Amino acid sequence: MTLKDTQPGEKVKIVKLNGEGATKRRIMDMGITKGIEIFVRKVAPLGDPIEVTVRGYELSVRKADAQLIEVEKNMQG
Repeated sequence: MTLKDTQPGEKVKIVKLNGEGATKRRIMDMGITKGIEIFVRKVAPLGDPIEVTVRGYELSVRKADAQLIEVEKNMQG
């Protein structure tokens, strides 16, 4: 499952980052790293971008980048 497949209101945990070089680095520079929990706040009407809360701040992630972020649902939340 990727971040692109999530629904608003879900809490997910980052399992793996796919992608290469600059793209992967840019995602990591936004604070999205393995093991971090993300709260999905909103998804735009056409699915792009996805608004999330990461490490206490709000962030918008493009659909193309969200497809590179593998997540698992947080069963406690």
